[in-house]
Amino acid sequence: MKNGIINVYKEKGYTSHDVVAKLRGILKQKKIGHTGTLDPDAEGVLPVCLGKGTKLCSLLTDKRKTYEAVLHLGIETDTQDISGKVLKECPVRVSPSEVESCIAGFLGRQQQIPPMYSALKVQGKKLYELAREGIEIERQPRPVTFYEIKILSMELPFVRFSVTCSKGTYIRTLCHDIGAKLGCMGCMESLVRTQVERFSITDSLKLSQIEALVQEGKIDEKIVSVEEMFSNYPAFFAQPHFDKMLQNGNPIPYKDQSLGERVRMYTSSGVFIGIYEWNTSRQQYKPLTIFCTPQDFQ
Repeated sequence: MKNGIINVYKEKGYTSHDVVAKLRGILKQKKIGHTGTLDPDAEGVLPVCLGKGTKLCSLLTDKRKTYEAVLHLGIETDTQDISGKVLKECPVRVSPSEVESCIAGFLGRQQQIPPMYSALKVQGKKLYELAREGIEIERQPRPVTFYEIKILSMELPFVRFSVTCSKGTYIRTLCHDIGAKLGCMGCMESLVRTQVERFSITDSLKLSQIEALVQEGKIDEKIVSVEEMFSNYPAFFAQPHFDKMLQNGNPIPYKDQSLGERVRMYTSSGVFIGIYEWNTSRQQYKPLTIFCTPQDFQ
């Protein structure tokens, strides 16, 4: 079984679940999970967790992400992107400087209302399922953060920009909100995710490339190990008399936290156990996330 993270380039037309399903067939393993959905019409970086790496799914979902999008001013759609039903068309009479000023106003912490066409659940039903039934319900605004928004080119009514944002952000809603603030409406023309944590679009692999690497026996070279994901944490190699405690997922006593608040914990023989966190009151390192399995000790 493969363990770790692989940087997949999700192509247009695939859902994130489609990518996982296809990878299960290519890698011949079931334990696979993705790290946050991309709309079928969007493309780009989709880190996929394999084997033990599936414990990292929620961790990577929380990371900031970078996108490149094209805003189409003058059009409002029901899905907030160009694939939706056109609700309104408006003349675009704004100047480039007005567009720049408006976009700059979205920097920092904002409140964003999730779109009806989204996978968020309300009373057990996904919003897009309600939207397809013609039902629109009130959604509560959610806090999001835009760390950077940079205009790459502008040929009105089109504006191409890159944006780095927090988890749970809808870029098509950002496009809609920019258009609404300018008074001419707007929707998202296209979207490419270019970065998630350390995973960049330049290193991403299409499914066809992954399949070829599997056939060549070279796929392991492209999988980032779980240990590597935590390379910023110092390594802690325990004394032999603590090995059994670690195998059972127990905390281990230590004199101080000189190694750091969090460490990569190993047995004395070098088996990676997981991430341990310092507990001051008990003077010990306690398990935060365990990645080892019984098979690691056979």
